[in-house]
Amino acid sequence: MFGMTLFFVGLICIVLGSGLFKTCISVMVGALYPEGDVHRDSGFTIFYMGINIGALLAALIVGVFKEQGMWHIGFGVGGLGMLASLLIYRFSARKTLAYYAQAKNITPEWKRANDNHKNIGRWVTGFLGLLAAVVILVATGIMPFNPEQVVTYMTYIIAAVVIGYFAILFVLPKFDKTDKLRLLICFILIIGSTLFWSSFEQQPTSFNLFADNYTDLDVLGFQVPSIWFQSLNPLFILLLAPIVSIIWVKLGNRGVEPSSMVKFALGMLLAAAGFGLMILASKSILTNEGSLASPLWLVGSLLLLTLGELALSPVGLSSMTKLAPKGMQGQMMGLFFASLAMGNLVAAFFGGYVSADKIEGLPGLFTTMTIFLVVTAVILLLLAKPINTMLKKSEQADAKV
Repeated sequence: MFGMTLFFVGLICIVLGSGLFKTCISVMVGALYPEGDVHRDSGFTIFYMGINIGALLAALIVGVFKEQGMWHIGFGVGGLGMLASLLIYRFSARKTLAYYAQAKNITPEWKRANDNHKNIGRWVTGFLGLLAAVVILVATGIMPFNPEQVVTYMTYIIAAVVIGYFAILFVLPKFDKTDKLRLLICFILIIGSTLFWSSFEQQPTSFNLFADNYTDLDVLGFQVPSIWFQSLNPLFILLLAPIVSIIWVKLGNRGVEPSSMVKFALGMLLAAAGFGLMILASKSILTNEGSLASPLWLVGSLLLLTLGELALSPVGLSSMTKLAPKGMQGQMMGLFFASLAMGNLVAAFFGGYVSADKIEGLPGLFTTMTIFLVVTAVILLLLAKPINTMLKKSEQADAKV
């Protein structure tokens, strides 16, 4: 019981640390680009590429220890990686960020005084105290704890918080018409991101299941660890992110760069194509009972999913910093990352109904994901032009005033 308590305490610390780190670093990147800079989406794509260096190495290194049952070393490697990142940020990254901000004559958001958060220390202390009390109550058995129920309720709670927060922002009088239209676009993109990640995050669940049980892992006499397929996504990002970044810059310089919604829709259609491959792969196993699928099915699917991710995720990060009302970039970034959390929870919900010894459920699951993505992409494409037209008219009206 004590070991399980420590396990969940560790997960809580990772969640809190990730929430603070990912939102802040993304806002810091966005602060380096002035409003209207066509290089913003491209910059976030390069930033996204850097993040995935760690994702690539993590699966390769930890996969070796996982195959040998050395879980403690696997967790230790992750902790050492985080410590190394902290030291790099403290002694190098901060100076580099400040240098580029100075070169562009920008006063970064993180250096501006802000009296709105002067009581943040009290809120954090109170939250940590409440969290410690809950951990003690659960560890001593006074408060019952069911992980499955937590997942179910958290999905509803996060969704309610996001919707409620936007509802409050829409009625606040301090935001003008243009700000509220920007908030509406952010809200739509967050919903689209949730649906995308609910499909994309089938990788560690149903995709891993397929790799473990239904894929021929013998490649030229070498038995490939199934977890290594998780490294394909960050590897493809490292290879393709510079190309995607150049494409966005070229289109931006010519004035024909697609809007954020169009990029989101493109990302979803690419991901849908990836799931289409998995439908064919799983059906081939059902047709040829007892056979194993070629690993190329997973490679092709993950390539298409990665292209979809590059068209959506960095653009979403960029859009939150670009569209958020002044002083709210951090909050919008936090809400965008909440879409990743909801997507993961929905993915776990769907993946939980697929049994490892039954291939029959996989074609239906992959088909459901494909339909979700295509329908959402069509809706975004239909909304893209009228919303962009309204936004331009509002900005022109504000400029005249």
